[in-house]
Amino acid sequence: MKILKKLSDQELIQAYVSGDERALQVLLERHKSKIYTSIYLQVKDDFLAEDIFQETFIKVINTLQAGRYNDEGKFLPWVMRIAHNMVIDHFRKEKRAPSVVNNDGFDIFEVLQFSDDNAESKLVKDQRDLDLKKLIQLLPDDQKEVLIMRHFCDMSFKDIADVTEVSINTALGRMRYALSNLRKMIEDHQMILQTG
Repeated sequence: MKILKKLSDQELIQAYVSGDERALQVLLERHKSKIYTSIYLQVKDDFLAEDIFQETFIKVINTLQAGRYNDEGKFLPWVMRIAHNMVIDHFRKEKRAPSVVNNDGFDIFEVLQFSDDNAESKLVKDQRDLDLKKLIQLLPDDQKEVLIMRHFCDMSFKDIADVTEVSINTALGRMRYALSNLRKMIEDHQMILQTG
């Protein structure tokens, strides 16, 4: 297993296709956090995110076993695209728009580094985070999606472009608009983002 962990995604895929089930387990362990987080941020429900995550990997396994995978070392963006499409399919079935930020359960702001000295500053931070989440919810879906993929899932603009099936320039533009809109909303709401 230690040897498998040193292999690239492409080498693991080849090992899995050749019959080594452990290679898929290594791939899953390597990428499950980003994939699950991406799904969860879109559906904001633990059980639904788990279901879509499992459906995504069933589709991945079926594609790999059928020999139809050929993304030349782009495994994560490929799986993220599948997951994204599964989320879209779910919402089409449900006839409702996805919401990306959750107010309970997983907190996207836990991934940010804040230094809090006391209970008062923690309360200020918590309120600021809650206010910021509400403002992020007000962004158009395409801007909200790019913002979350970039800042909270740590994806490159190339990967975001691949997953959302747009050009890199479009992904960059959406991020620019998201940040500009967020900045304007923060000013309009007179939010203070830095605690002193």
